[in-house]
Amino acid sequence: MYRFLATPRWLGYAALTAAAAAVMVLLGFWQLDRYHQRASINERISAGATATPASLTDIVGKPTQGPGSVGPAPPGDIEWTRVRVTGHYDPTREILVRGRTVDGRVGFEVITPLVLSDGTAVLVDRGWVPPAPGGALAAPNVPPAPTGDTTVVGRLRPPESRGGAPQEVNGRSEIRRITPAAIAPALPYPIFDAYVTADEPPAGLTAVRPAKENALQNAGYVLQWWLFAALTVFGFAYLARREARGPASDDLLADEDEEEGEADGEDGDAAGTDATSGGVPHRAPR
Repeated sequence: MYRFLATPRWLGYAALTAAAAAVMVLLGFWQLDRYHQRASINERISAGATATPASLTDIVGKPTQGPGSVGPAPPGDIEWTRVRVTGHYDPTREILVRGRTVDGRVGFEVITPLVLSDGTAVLVDRGWVPPAPGGALAAPNVPPAPTGDTTVVGRLRPPESRGGAPQEVNGRSEIRRITPAAIAPALPYPIFDAYVTADEPPAGLTAVRPAKENALQNAGYVLQWWLFAALTVFGFAYLARREARGPASDDLLADEDEEEGEADGEDGDAAGTDATSGGVPHRAPR
């Protein structure tokens, strides 16, 4: 019944259908993996809201090299974990991170190294400040860091990618992205390869709150790609079955009626031509 499927044309259709469906299924699995990643981040954000803060050194390895170095890379699932760390701020090496958006406004995040008792340090994002009235080149009003020993409770963040070394802008250090490995050479102590965003910044600074990922969007893409794959296979099967069954009986009757109509028309035309040929009927000789 389906011998026509072995023809080159239908073999090509079958291969194209299988390839398209396979790609769609793989795209669905990729979106499923993205869904699990984002759902895991959301779980950590929710858990951190009420969890007891863990010690920073229990989550991220200490730097063991000399000044200007960073510690070991943090685990991949540490983002938004709630931690605590105690030390004293070094305001002389404070860094502003430009182009950061909070509540729809673009301003600066304030990064201040917190030096631990063992001489290592961790970068602390103390909060966000709006730009100065004078524009982007004017220095914003940054509240001073606390003096003396300070315990910071906040969310742990992994390094941002493609960050550069701090640059001097009108007497202050600025960066675009927070990458400890790029910042470390400008500091006189080794630092952790992660940073902490403070939960409760002082007056004048706005907390940088964690934002949950849209995992449901990825779940929708999973269903979308797998539905497309199913429709592709179903469409090929439908066309193959229709081809195997041949034209429907109604179509055959319609073709026969059309052929009979054409034949009747031809006979009528012939008779009319004979009757009117020359305008005089033909008579047999006597």
